[in-house]
Amino acid sequence: MNTRIQKYLNKNTEAAPLAVFRILFGAMMFLSIVRFWNKGWIETLYIQPKFFFSYYGFEWVKPLGNFTYLIFIICAISALMVMIGYKYRTAILLFFLSFTYIELMDKTTYLNHYYFISVISFVMLFLPAQSYFSIDAKHNKEKAKQLIPNWTIDSVKILLGVVYFYAGLAKLNSDWLVDAMPLKLWLPSKYDIPLLGDLMQEQWVHYGFSWGGALYDLLIPFMLLYRRTRILGFIAVVFFHVITRILFPIGMFPYIMIVSTLIFFNASLHHRILKNVAVVFKINKEYFDNGKLFELQPTTRKIYGGILTVFIAIQLLLPWRYLTYPGELFWTEEGYRFSWRVMLMEKVGFTEFKIVNGKTKEQFYVDNADFLTAFQEKQMSTQSDFILEYAQFLGEYYADKGVGNIEIYVESYVTLNGRRSELYIDPTIDLLKQKESFDHKDWILPFKDEIKGL
Repeated sequence: MNTRIQKYLNKNTEAAPLAVFRILFGAMMFLSIVRFWNKGWIETLYIQPKFFFSYYGFEWVKPLGNFTYLIFIICAISALMVMIGYKYRTAILLFFLSFTYIELMDKTTYLNHYYFISVISFVMLFLPAQSYFSIDAKHNKEKAKQLIPNWTIDSVKILLGVVYFYAGLAKLNSDWLVDAMPLKLWLPSKYDIPLLGDLMQEQWVHYGFSWGGALYDLLIPFMLLYRRTRILGFIAVVFFHVITRILFPIGMFPYIMIVSTLIFFNASLHHRILKNVAVVFKINKEYFDNGKLFELQPTTRKIYGGILTVFIAIQLLLPWRYLTYPGELFWTEEGYRFSWRVMLMEKVGFTEFKIVNGKTKEQFYVDNADFLTAFQEKQMSTQSDFILEYAQFLGEYYADKGVGNIEIYVESYVTLNGRRSELYIDPTIDLLKQKESFDHKDWILPFKDEIKGL
């Protein structure tokens, strides 16, 4: 076994696929930041709100007022530096830190693909993506290497495979496959899409998208891995992500996934891509084709290998943590995030907070609009950790206003995938006495239905 592992670790491959991945990744990230800024989302999501929802353990990560724009500037500049391979190690570190800080500022904006970017950029810290077709390699011949270890490219392939395969596993449930939910709710609203609008009203289309989406996610990593099915797989990738981009407002994610999957192709394709880039920007590509091999010192290779092995293992195990919690995952959402569960449910809630003086029993209700944006209130109303954090904030706020003996109760109703609205949180529990932790929140009321499957 050790011999087989050692043999694999000594295998080398062309650096061109990793160079193309670096260029496209940097370009996509730069465009994403520019788009985010241009749409005014920095202002509306991170400057205007009065309150921000924190991730447990990262309460110290907050927007910095107008200095928040500086974080986005650093992120955008570092993405450009990654793209061109200029001071790559510093650039990818700055990008990882700034992007992850942005992601952690308010969990209201959580998206799977934001997490994916943080995961990939962390792994890129340990990859020699600057060794080929980069400014770093151009300025320093010692850094210019045409060959790199196989594991450097395979680590990216594994993470891409995890995203797709786990997204497919998450769809193996009765709501998605038997009831075509929530697509049965979403697709009919797309009636105004040219050519496709009428089709979106047909029930067979809803089931086709549900089953097709599950099969796509489960099969696409393997189709991309094997040479005979790779082109067909890539065509499926383009088709799937173009369709989802047309149907749903999911930003740059479809384009990021399309260009990322190019890394599965042989080096010959990437050399052709780089030749075209070289012609446009008048770069001497032959300078980088020196046949030299990038090698790490044995100790460094062990450290890097250990870190990446543990990190990838975490990505493989983390999505299964929901099994340690009782109750229906879609209802409680305990263990839901960071598990590649993409667009699996339509969840709508109404949550009202009651402030009670424990001694006098005087009470009043909170107008959530006084503290939260409409988007924040929507997210808060269906997620227990949001509800708890907001209740704790309200307790501190009204204590500072002179309200004494505060108790906070909540009346929360939630509907999941078209079901009847049901009481979500135990209305007799004083939320000020509850503490956030990784333990199960036993004040979430039981789900009154059953969703079978993973």
